[in-house]
Amino acid sequence: MTGGKLSPETIAAIADELAEADRDRAVIPRITARYPQATVEDSYAIQGVWRDKNLAAGRRLVGRKIGLTSKAMQQATGISEPDYGVMFDDTVWENGSAIPFDDFSNVRIEVELAFVLKDPLEGPDCSLFDVLRATEYVTPALEVLNSHIEMEGRTIVDTISDNAAYGGMVLGGIPTKPDAVDLRWVSALLYRNETIEETGVAAGVLNHPATGVAWLARKFHQHGSRLEAGEIILAGSFTRPMWVSRGDSVLCDYGPMGTITCRFV
Repeated sequence: MTGGKLSPETIAAIADELAEADRDRAVIPRITARYPQATVEDSYAIQGVWRDKNLAAGRRLVGRKIGLTSKAMQQATGISEPDYGVMFDDTVWENGSAIPFDDFSNVRIEVELAFVLKDPLEGPDCSLFDVLRATEYVTPALEVLNSHIEMEGRTIVDTISDNAAYGGMVLGGIPTKPDAVDLRWVSALLYRNETIEETGVAAGVLNHPATGVAWLARKFHQHGSRLEAGEIILAGSFTRPMWVSRGDSVLCDYGPMGTITCRFV
């Protein structure tokens, strides 16, 4: 990762733009079109300022999302490691929810597994097995992607700045102990309006969905932080994003791990 190129004033101004776009359900011009020198380090700095403003305003952090965990997506974005963002309490939806479409600038759905931690995760050598030991249960989850930055020509710097394109999450299915199933073989069928659109297997996430959680714990250690007990960690999608329009119903069938449904109204 290269060092930051943007001034603290510019970083704060972009974070304010993104916060305003979130309030207005709007989309701003690409950061990289206006600041082509911006680096990945800058993008996490922008995300951090935006996150801290939200925490100061009373929102509560409930977990983290990990993205770009598949080789195909990494190659498409030109980055060789995953990215991450934060999740607040008011972005979590229950199974069967009617979700207001106007809460988002645009809506795409991804199929994931969520790890709910019973113990903190930290250290430079955090492994897949450490993640499994620290996990209370794993449950199916749908991530709602939402971009506040124009989509055309967007780069990884734009996406990370925009909280890794996280919009919300729907939790459902059957919570399962991490050693009760081979998580690599969890599969899912994603439907929109009773028509199957995507299928996937969880091994598509770095060969095991816990691998990304371990990566995130090691990344946090570099910054003197850790993943806390009780946090929900979205491990990354094992399908392509599916576009959703107002009025669409979504169903994802995880087989023995149950189903998730929601509607966008």
